[in-house]
Amino acid sequence: MSIVVTGATGHLGRLAVESLLRRGVPADQIVALGRNVSRLADLEARGVVARAADYGDPASLRAAFVGAEKLLFVSGSEAGRRGPQHHNVVTAAREAGVGLVAYTSIVKADTSSLLLAAEHLATERELAASGLPYVLLRNGWYLENYTGQLATYLQHGVLGAARDGRVSAAARADYAEAAATVLATEGHAGRVYELGGAPFTMADLAAEVSRQSGRDVAYTDLPVEKYTEILVGAGLPESYAAVLADADRGLAAGDLYVDGDDLRALIGREPTLLAEAVGAALPSAR
Repeated sequence: MSIVVTGATGHLGRLAVESLLRRGVPADQIVALGRNVSRLADLEARGVVARAADYGDPASLRAAFVGAEKLLFVSGSEAGRRGPQHHNVVTAAREAGVGLVAYTSIVKADTSSLLLAAEHLATERELAASGLPYVLLRNGWYLENYTGQLATYLQHGVLGAARDGRVSAAARADYAEAAATVLATEGHAGRVYELGGAPFTMADLAAEVSRQSGRDVAYTDLPVEKYTEILVGAGLPESYAAVLADADRGLAAGDLYVDGDDLRALIGREPTLLAEAVGAALPSAR
């Protein structure tokens, strides 16, 4: 029997595998999945089992899930295509008789107004109807969503449409550690975890970048439509720009704020703070 991690060639899945190893889970009991198994070669060298799997290929999923006691189902990265892809995963997990599915959903999936939430809610409902034991890891925003843009902030300031809404962001590694806790311990079936870190506004973000960089970085709040136009002008596809701008609209409405300490409880420490994340990322952004 094994713990299977989907999307192990991506950021979150890879971090979850590493966290399982740090927790002392035997490497040969961890199965790392990805479309390109060559990217898992270093994990294989450490004893982790690597298998090829594609959310669009049901046969590959059925083969990859054989013997799975627990499954970390990392949500697909292709917005608009998650419906059929996630259906394939749930179906294969049911056919394999997986003992527990931990799905990485989005915070407040059942009440959120975000465009991104619809596919996650549909997957949650399909899991509920499947008869599989499952746990929902409703992840909030990644701090990396912001620290990855530090170079742009230093040059142009922080732009958005979030008004004074607060986002409960945490580091990707924090969410991965929470997932590993759920996979490596018992008593999580049927639970819904709303996961997020210490909340901050976009003005707080700009102020923190200013403080640590010594530059004057301001937050400029824009109408959603104008923010979408700017993102398209920066080279993003219109559909993706619309989703990002809609996320800011939802942020303003409170859809990305987490009132609780589920993440801290699972990882046994305070989640990464904005100041820590900015400080770690700033040197490479200058």
